[in-house]
Amino acid sequence: MTEPRSIAILGATGSIGRNTLDVIQRNSEHYRVTALTANRDIEGMLQLCHLHRPDWAVMADERAAASLARQLREELPQTRVLSGTEGLCRVVADPEVDTVMAAIVGAAGLLPTLEAARHGKRILLANKEALVMSGALFMQQVAAGGATLLPVDSEHNALFQGMPDAYLPGSGRPEGVTRIMLTASGGPFRTTALEKLSNMTPEQACAHPNWNMGRKISVDSATMMNKGLEVIEACWLYSMPEHEVQVIIHPQSVVHSMVQYLDGSVLAQLGNPDMRTPIAHCLAWPQRIDAGVAPLDMFAVARLDFEAPDLRRFPCLRLAQEAWRSGGASAAILNAANEVAVQAFLEGRLAFTGIPGVIEATLEKLIPGEADAIEGILEDDRRAREHAATLVTQHDARRMYS
Repeated sequence: MTEPRSIAILGATGSIGRNTLDVIQRNSEHYRVTALTANRDIEGMLQLCHLHRPDWAVMADERAAASLARQLREELPQTRVLSGTEGLCRVVADPEVDTVMAAIVGAAGLLPTLEAARHGKRILLANKEALVMSGALFMQQVAAGGATLLPVDSEHNALFQGMPDAYLPGSGRPEGVTRIMLTASGGPFRTTALEKLSNMTPEQACAHPNWNMGRKISVDSATMMNKGLEVIEACWLYSMPEHEVQVIIHPQSVVHSMVQYLDGSVLAQLGNPDMRTPIAHCLAWPQRIDAGVAPLDMFAVARLDFEAPDLRRFPCLRLAQEAWRSGGASAAILNAANEVAVQAFLEGRLAFTGIPGVIEATLEKLIPGEADAIEGILEDDRRAREHAATLVTQHDARRMYS
């Protein structure tokens, strides 16, 4: 690398955002932070702005943006504050920005990620919803805009590292690949008795055995919805049919995913469970930089276990696979219902086992539209959220879905 890359980090105060900034600090001669965005974490954003002095700071919440602007006006007048989706889209379109870390959790990250693709940026994709909700549109926009798409999720990054030389996600089916294998830890409830799952608390669900993640993603790991969404993503990224994407539970989280070739070879990417590894890989690709991650000690690992997922324990995985097969905007409906159900669980308004119950009931009730226009996708997203919220607020929701 010669000239420093100019980076916009969408979701800077979250786990992926902070890990990205950690890697950047370790390699500051190669990167410049041009824009930072967050939802409403004003204190977190203030700290990051003072540390990295970006040109732009964006808060999705307008009140938070106004408060941040007041505090930065005297302290960092060179940092301009924007708000809302319009502000997010504006900074990713900035000609000074060449790289966008798309790490906003949930559907809120969809439009700015599409905008980054439209403007031909290097997109480090950590936001699942861009592909889950609007895979065809997003991949079309990547191609039309001349964007470079690099997956940050540990599993998809591992697959990318195992692909043929010079292969890029979104460029068609990789030559010679017959199957891709997504590994999953199984989360905190992998061995919990099925009859006890309805009593699991948000604190228990968020206590991931291997990874340090945000609360929503941690719950998705506990239900294995995250792996279901990753199956959908993998089909788009690597142009592989769903039946050639296999999910394997691997409790140690050392093998991050595997690629099988027609000659019988299986290439696996291994490493400590630390998101700075895939982040550093995407930041520097096709080169390598220091990520601050400890070397993998195979003698300490000692063993690697693999098992098939139990769909009775993880019905969300089944629901995601069925939504992909249904086509249209089914995946957008799945994603929206999941976001509503997970939030209700985190707020104590829904049992853990109610999450797949709300999702399945929403999928059964709504007829999905086509996924060929963003307006239709967002309308199905709205309808799904409304219906899922209605299910959650029913007085007997805990009984119905426990």
